[in-house]
Amino acid sequence: MATGAIRGAAALAAVLALTGQARPPGPERPPDGPRAAAPVSRAAPETPCNAGTGPYQRELEAYLRRPVDGVQSEADCVAIRGFQSAQGLRPAWGYANLGTYRTMIAVQARANPNAQGRCPVRTYRVTCVDMDRQLLWVQRDAKVVFAPVPIRTGRDTLETRPGWHEVYWRDEDHYSDLYDNAPMPYSQFFDEGQAIHGHRGNLYSYSGSAGCVNLAVPDAARLWDLLTEGDAVYVWGTKPGTDD
Repeated sequence: MATGAIRGAAALAAVLALTGQARPPGPERPPDGPRAAAPVSRAAPETPCNAGTGPYQRELEAYLRRPVDGVQSEADCVAIRGFQSAQGLRPAWGYANLGTYRTMIAVQARANPNAQGRCPVRTYRVTCVDMDRQLLWVQRDAKVVFAPVPIRTGRDTLETRPGWHEVYWRDEDHYSDLYDNAPMPYSQFFDEGQAIHGHRGNLYSYSGSAGCVNLAVPDAARLWDLLTEGDAVYVWGTKPGTDD
């Protein structure tokens, strides 16, 4: 009987080996013992990265330490796609578009967004709106309390007004009275109808806002939780593509 059992086990092992099936369950190895090699993944290979050359190709190549030639290669595409995925951008397809470039600017600024000293340092909270770089952050004294995020300010003839302002009214679920009842979630008004608020959809789909400071909705929600009426807002610079 013992000899037959041994032969049966050997036969079963041979069949399992030929068919590629797992071995039958047995006692676990001790925690400090050798581990079996990880199984080879049978998942489908990653989709080829074949996006074309984007309008911000050189800028992304330089940031990602790729050869800067302004021409998309497969390696460039993979690097850009990796950056997009890491930053939660959708679609993450490796194309160097405006949204990816604006996100890159925000990431670059995180260490010290006010390095040039353009936003006044005060003992109270100041929301800094940099129209040159299309960034917004909040600082108190010299400490950043809301890291820089990409924004969209007013387009030509409807520019966001520069200078000192103050949040004078807030409406979490606001709809525009002027622009076809357009949704303006997390609105924080700071100057005669101009507000900082979330924008649903593509933040970069047009040349600019109608004067408001637009943020991605999740960013606008986080800013809503931080600010309150009476908070200071300081705006400076010129949106790219608008007159001085």
